[in-house]
Order: sequence, then structure tokens, then C-alpha cells
Amino acid sequence: MTISSIKKIGVVGSGTMGGGITQACAVTGLDVIMMDIGEAQVQRGLATISSSLDRLIKREKMTEAQKAAALGHIATATSLEALAGCDLVIEAASENVDIKLKVFADLDAVLGPDAIIASNTSSISITRLAAGTKRPEQVIGMHFFNPVPVMALVELICGLQTSAGTYATVEALAKQIGKTPVKVKNSPGFVVNRMLCPMINEAIFTLGEGLATAEEIDEAMKLGCNHPIGPLALCDLIGLDVELAVMQVLYEGTKDPKYRPAPLLVEMLEAGYLGRKSGKGFFEYK
Repeated sequence: MTISSIKKIGVVGSGTMGGGITQACAVTGLDVIMMDIGEAQVQRGLATISSSLDRLIKREKMTEAQKAAALGHIATATSLEALAGCDLVIEAASENVDIKLKVFADLDAVLGPDAIIASNTSSISITRLAAGTKRPEQVIGMHFFNPVPVMALVELICGLQTSAGTYATVEALAKQIGKTPVKVKNSPGFVVNRMLCPMINEAIFTLGEGLATAEEIDEAMKLGCNHPIGPLALCDLIGLDVELAVMQVLYEGTKDPKYRPAPLLVEMLEAGYLGRKSGKGFFEYK
């Protein structure tokens, strides 16, 4: 499979990441099928994409005609079988290894023999995901960053059996949709989250120990380290559930106590605080 063979892309998941990946592909003229478990989910994902494109129009970075063309490249589905004709599928399901393994096994059964399966996982071993398929050489990590339409980076992660051809094809695709690919080793958290999530976790420890308020912690990091957004607000944007999932992968994968999730993070999740997507995290959102 080469980049010239990639005619249709499937995206599993229509949430923040899945919708963003779908948009990034569609605006460059690629045909995409965005799949989720229910019609309500895919319609919500489509509405989010439409709103995102409207913001580009308002900033005069896109025309109405270009928006219509982009949306015209997006089809939706509520079953993995609808992705059977795709040349490459990007999985953007929940950051849960069991869910991802099930999705990979099901995709492996319905896709053509040459199709590539990529995962948007932010921390889970690509080798482990590939082992659940009969095409491990055609499995790769393609980790986008939130918000996908804005963030330029894509981490590309090869599993132990990922072929050079698969890497070359996905690298070319990343560049085609305007991203900058960086090759990283298959290790817990990869590169960015290996550094970013422990920093956020430490900010949560700092809050839990009462060293400063959430507002003060974020202000200190913005003014003292010139960060554009504070670590706690960033956690709200990423999702507290995603932050915990990454920290658990880091902790279990390395057995290093420095990756122990902050107790306050665990407790907030138990209370149902997920960040922006639930309306409440370290800050409140309307």
C-alpha cells in the first residue's frame, strides 16, 4: 500500500479526536467515513465539524463553497462493516486497551488484505494492538493532538512488526493533510505525553496538597514558564479521563512510582468530573 493507493479513509470514533481527524482529512479532499456506535454520536460529530468550519469562515480562512466541499467528502456509519472498502482506518476510540483490541480485531476481519490500521492512542503499545490482528506489519500508531485541525504534530509509532512500507505511506498521508510527522519509539506515553502528562499530574498533586489554588497554579505556569495555557486548564481540555488513562499506562508500563496518578485526579473522575466535555473539571464551563 502506497500513498497513491489511499483513496478512502475510515475513522472510528466521532468525538473530539475522531471528528478532528475526519475534518483534517476532508478539508484536503480525502473521502472519509466517520463511524461511531450510534446515529446520535455521528450526527453530533458532524455538527461539531460544521461549527469548526464556520469559525474558519468567520476568520476568512475558508469559504462557504470550501466548507460544502469538505462536508461532501464525509460519510457516516454506525457499524465497522461500513469501513470494509477503506484503504486506511484510523482508530480514535476511548483510551482503553480492551476496547481498542476489540476494535482492531473487528477491523482486521472486515478490511481488505492490504488495508492499514492506525491507532490514535496516546499511550498504549502499538505492538500489543497489532498482535490482536493478522496484519501486524500493517498496524501503526498515528497520534494526533487536540485540537486536531490546529495542532501541527502527529507522532508516528511503529510496533515491533510494522513494515517500512506502512510507515512511509502513513508519513506521506500525515504530510498530505498538512501535519508534521515525528517518528517515535513504541514506549509508554511515546514522547509528548511521556513529558506532558506527568507535568499535569504534578500540578494536580500541587493542588491536592493545598500549595495553591487551581487559578494560581495555572497563572504561575503561564507567567513563570511562558506556557500559553495552564496545566490544569489543559487537563480540562484533554479530559481528566484521558490524563488518568495515560498516567496508568506510564505507571504500569514502567513500574516507576514517579508516574503514580494523583489521588485528587482519581477522586474527581469518581465524581464524574471529566473537564470541558462534562462542563466541570478543575474549572467550570457553561
